[in-house]
Amino acid sequence: MKRIVLTGGGTAGHVTPNIALLPRLKELDYDIHYIGSYNGIEKELIESIGIPYHGISSGKFRRYFSIKNFTDPFRVLRGIKEAKRLIRILNPDVVFSKGGFVTVPVVRAAKALKKPVVIHESDMTPGLANKIALSSATKVCCNFPETLALLPKDKAVLTGSPIRQELLRGDKMKAMNLLSFSPAKPVILIIGGSLGANAINESIRQILPTLVKDYQVIHLCGKGNLDPSLDHIEGYMQFEYIKEELKDFFALSDIVISRAGANAICELLALHKPNLLIPLPAKSSRGDQLLNAASFERQGFSMVLQEEDMTNKSLLNAINTLYQNKDTYVENMTKSEQQNSIDTIIDIIEKVSN
Repeated sequence: MKRIVLTGGGTAGHVTPNIALLPRLKELDYDIHYIGSYNGIEKELIESIGIPYHGISSGKFRRYFSIKNFTDPFRVLRGIKEAKRLIRILNPDVVFSKGGFVTVPVVRAAKALKKPVVIHESDMTPGLANKIALSSATKVCCNFPETLALLPKDKAVLTGSPIRQELLRGDKMKAMNLLSFSPAKPVILIIGGSLGANAINESIRQILPTLVKDYQVIHLCGKGNLDPSLDHIEGYMQFEYIKEELKDFFALSDIVISRAGANAICELLALHKPNLLIPLPAKSSRGDQLLNAASFERQGFSMVLQEEDMTNKSLLNAINTLYQNKDTYVENMTKSEQQNSIDTIIDIIEKVSN
């Protein structure tokens, strides 16, 4: 039996692709362990599915001034020491890293102990943690064709991002019955992320009276963002957050409006869902969503509307245009080479572990 150590944390986006690999790794009889931070979101997510979890100290590398910049390097050094101890004890055949600052000590420790490391970068441009880890990697998987030019040629592989296979098994009728929707009107699914997206929520609600004349709307608006005054509107259902029903809502939806996080858009690609991306503006992020959205637009997978250009009229026009051209987007996504990411990544893991 081979043993693999998975690592990644800080956000759910650095954990869920690891979770997506688990069924295939189990089929291949891998003994799976996870290394993350002591109290990060990854601990809760991984322990809830019964994978052995090991915590280490973790610090954050910041591009801005913070008093923690003086203490976190010591946490990283302690994390490397703790990771080395764990790697020696676990003695894995391979380490797979999804990114996030907790992965830096694990990847560094694995290289020091001559264990092969496979890194996955979701965004167009590598994040700081993955940049630091590149020299320790055996192979580097990426999502976007444009990213290949930013990675070492002998290490880079275009794989796409692993998505949870249960999302592909949604039940359209189950969602329709749950929502009391009609088959007579198309369905829009709006996803702002786990915390929602205030600008998108506001704009959707302003055009809602017009929108529900032609569409039915499932609105995932984020924690604390429900508007009870809209509960009476026929053909509109709002939720703070959903988990189990998401696959069914995807199955029912004709088009999707979303932010442009790498994992989210890769799910839309795998599901062949025509989508309108409204990326986080540069002032609210490092700009990765803008680049992600631009790539998907170039490849013909998505329409893009910048948040600063979003008005009631432009949003409504974009939705109508997307729906009218939905078949073209589905056709483009069907032709994508980034469809079979799990098998591609597992094949890389198998090769380097041998």
